Amino acid sequence: MGMDDEADPESASLEQALFWKNIYTEIVVMEEAVLERIHQLMANQSPQAQREVELTNVPVVVAQVERFRSRLHIWESRVLAYQ
Repeated sequence: MGMDDEADPESASLEQALFWKNIYTEIVVMEEAVLERIHQLMANQSPQAQREVELTNVPVVVAQVERFRSRLHIWESRVLAYQ
């Protein structure tokens, strides 16, 4: 599922496809950095705290990364369709 104001990939123009590809690229990069930072912070935590973070925070961020990657792939495919 895309963002509220996201264009329909099936009927999007090349300009729209490039726009949304860039938006999702930015978001994926940011979310991956958040996940990396969580892992860095976990290194200094007790095993109990690490486990709790692995069970709670990490799955949420991973799910978001996967969702945004999925949308990014849709828009990358749309851009390629114009080439």
